[in-house]
Parts: sequence; structure tokens; C-alpha cells
Amino acid sequence: MSMTHPTRPSSTAALVRWHQRATDLAARLPDSLILLLGRVAIAAVFWRSGQTKVEGFALDLVDGRLSLGWPHLADSALALFRDEYRLPLLPPAWAALAAAVAEHLLPALLLLGLGTRWAALGLLGMTAVIQVLVYPDAWVTHATWAGVLLWLVQRGGGACSLDALLARRWVRAGATSAAAPGAGAPSRSAW
Repeated sequence: MSMTHPTRPSSTAALVRWHQRATDLAARLPDSLILLLGRVAIAAVFWRSGQTKVEGFALDLVDGRLSLGWPHLADSALALFRDEYRLPLLPPAWAALAAAVAEHLLPALLLLGLGTRWAALGLLGMTAVIQVLVYPDAWVTHATWAGVLLWLVQRGGGACSLDALLARRWVRAGATSAAAPGAGAPSRSAW
């Protein structure tokens, strides 16, 4: 008499099922959550760099530092641009000031999700300058930044952004004005 044993699923089949479940779960992650994480993470990198270039104003939510005062360019930032970075075409004081302003303004826009694509494009340009002219050996770090920034340029700020809120209002305003005789949709330049 022969006994039959139920066959066990092979470990390969189990691995394939596990992979499919994980893939299905990952596919359910909302794009807006991933975009928000990308915005916050890359904004923090540039904001913290900008904070090293100014004195009189400090806002670091990670370390819990807050010092509200009139910001001015730090002497160390001027020295860095004069002695180490040595960017062509711009005097060190102008380059340091431009970097400090950009590293505060563009991350703030990213956090708000306002002009997300343009802010990300600006930071992508800064990343390219840093890679080519300042730290060419740091390509792994800069490629990581570029990946996040390119994702934001391609996708925008997502549903959790002021861009999305403004777009919804613009669409509603366009639908309302389209119903009025002789009225056209508002121009894109309006926002």
C-alpha cells in the first residue's frame, strides 16, 4: 500500500507569491506620499546647507534650533567660496549670497509644494554646479539628489501641495467662467 503525501509548494513558488504580495502592496502606496517624502528630504539637505552660510537666523526642525534675527552672510561662507569653491564667472561674495538665498528659498518652496517643478529644477542646477565645479568626486551623493529632484520635476508636488490646491482652484474657476457666455478659462500666467 502506497501512501501519498500532499505535495508541498516549492520554495520558488512561495518566493514568487511573496514577491507578488510585496509588489501589490508597494503599488498601493500613494504617489503623493512618496512625492511629499521626496520634497521634505531633499529640502532638508539644501536648507541645512543654507543654514551654514548665514548667521543671525537659524531654523532647524531636526535639531530643534530656532533663532529669529536678521540673517546675514556668514564670514565662513565667504571664505569657503573664496578659498575652496572658487567658482568661475562670479565674485565669491555674489556666489555665496546667491547660494545662501537659493538654499533657503527653493527648499521652502519645495516644502510648501509651491512651484515644485521650478524649485526642483533650480536645485538640480545647483547640484550640477556643485558636481562639476566644486566636488566632482561626490557623484554618488549628487546622483541621489538628482534622482529625487528629477522625480519632482517630472511629477510635480503631488496631491499634498499648494500646486495641487491652486490647480484645483484654477480648474474650478475655468469651469465656472466657461459656463458664462463669452468668458474663457483663466490664462496659466494668472498663477
